[in-house]
Formats: sequence, C-alpha cells, structure tokens
Amino acid sequence: MRGSRVAEEANAKHCRKCRRDLPPAAFARDRNRRDGLQVHCRQCVAEYSAAHYRRRREAIGRTVQEKADVPVGHKLCRTCGEVKPHSEWHRNASASDGLSTRCKACRAALGREDHLKRTYGLTEAERDELIASQGGVCCICLVARPAHVDHCHETGRVRGVLCFSCNAALGQFKDQPDAIRRAAAYVEGNAWKPTLVAPGVYQLPS
Repeated sequence: MRGSRVAEEANAKHCRKCRRDLPPAAFARDRNRRDGLQVHCRQCVAEYSAAHYRRRREAIGRTVQEKADVPVGHKLCRTCGEVKPHSEWHRNASASDGLSTRCKACRAALGREDHLKRTYGLTEAERDELIASQGGVCCICLVARPAHVDHCHETGRVRGVLCFSCNAALGQFKDQPDAIRRAAAYVEGNAWKPTLVAPGVYQLPS
C-alpha cells in the first residue's frame, strides 16, 4: 500500500495553472508534449473553457445557463428555468432523453402566443394593452374578465377582447348589427314583429 502511494507521488505531474502535483490520470493527453500529457489538469482546463464560453456569450449579449442539480426522474426546462418531473413533459422519441425541450406549460404558453400572432396579428403585450384600455373588463358586459380576442371576420380588424359569454353571443348573432339591435329592443320590451304585406311576404319594422 505504501509502495503504491510512493509510486503515485513519483509519477505525479505538476499543473502549471493550479500549481498542484496530481496523478497523470488528472491530465488529458497531448501528443505534442514529451510526457504525452497537457500542462494543465482537466479541472483547470474545464474551468477555463467555462469562463471563456461565458465571456463569449456575454460579449454577444446572450445569457449563460447555469448548471442545475436535477434529481433522477426530473428535467430542467430552459424556458421557465424550473426543474419538473418527467410527467410534466411531452414525449419526443427523437430527443436523447425521450422528452421535449420545453415543459408542457411552456409549450402551451408558446402555442397560445403563436395562435395570437398568427390569427390576430397581436403580441401578448399588445393584447394586454388592449385589455388595459378597456379597464380590465369585457367591453360589452363591462363586468367579466376579458379572455377572447374579437375581430371582424371580413376585414380581420381586431375590435376588442371579450369574455366567453359575450364572445359566444356575438357568434350566435353572426355579427349582424340589426339582429343585435332587435335583441336589445326585445329585452327592453319592444318586440319587433313583422307585418304581413302580401301572402307569404312580411315587412320588418324600420
């Protein structure tokens, strides 16, 4: 036992970076060196590479993702930065770990953002500004929380953000202003009844 320790000390190599005497296994190979080993130990090389990588990322305005302690059966989502169990990820057979790159919540949020941009030409920030301009409520009932972007199906123009009930009601009325006005008059007690002017021909009140 003592003989093997002496042999290790005799074969120890000095790292020029951390100035420690380490066993040869602590150094990576380098064919250009007389002893076939690099002058810096593996740990020092790794630390230098990490620091160099950080500087390059910061120079181009990119953030550096720190290594996280991820327990078995979990994965780090690089989008939200949270460590979540595998049950919170969709499967991806082509990935090395068999899981998607984003967690389910982030994928759903990204899907909503893509739908908002593709369908209405709005970003989430622009939608939130529109909701704020309405006082944070549906611009028809003025009570419920707005959650559905409403737009003209003919021109594509965004008209506002409505609650579920008001948005569904407009859909039932097929965006017909006259029908909506008659409905308002009906609720107020003024029923619009058609007048028979000829057999099978009715005239609606003006």
